[in-house]
Amino acid sequence: MKASLPNDLEIWDKFRAGDRAAFARIFELHYGQLYSYGKQFLTDVSLTEDAIQDLFISLWRTRENLSQVDNIKFYLFRCLRRNIRRISQREQRTQSQDIFLVSEDNGHLSQSPDFLLGSDEPLLTRRLKAIVAELPKRQREVVMLRYYENFDTDEIALIMGITEKTVRNTLFNAMTTLRSSTSLLKVCLGMALFFLLFS
Repeated sequence: MKASLPNDLEIWDKFRAGDRAAFARIFELHYGQLYSYGKQFLTDVSLTEDAIQDLFISLWRTRENLSQVDNIKFYLFRCLRRNIRRISQREQRTQSQDIFLVSEDNGHLSQSPDFLLGSDEPLLTRRLKAIVAELPKRQREVVMLRYYENFDTDEIALIMGITEKTVRNTLFNAMTTLRSSTSLLKVCLGMALFFLLFS
């Protein structure tokens, strides 16, 4: 498993020894990514913030008992996903709605991932966000972890608690949907441009 930063081991060891600056550094480096990941699945932003706060409180309280970590980002994502799942289950017991949904206001998905080669049209990007949001929950999460957060298949499997084969199959199904949808969009955009130029 690849390390996310060259000095992850050093920062983590200092944090485990009680170094507050190292703890603050971990927070600063990863909070934005954790927040972007969490708000894809919790419609209430405050629940995302709570999940991240609980994660960091737990880390600090149990730091002396934590094992060595060579990829802090991976470790944090895996822990946050467990927190989100726990919060989601708790909320579902008190509400009839499923909160494990994509938020409409998710700036993170406005970035163009690797599989959108050369497509910088604003309309296409907006439509792609909508298509990704319509994917089944598991497909949406696999796409985000792979193309937005750059985790490998084995890392995604560990974060989500599924097999690598399931990750590959889920990713294949999601990409099939996305590619067919974006191909149709490109054709439609081309036709619209033709009519604008020649009408």
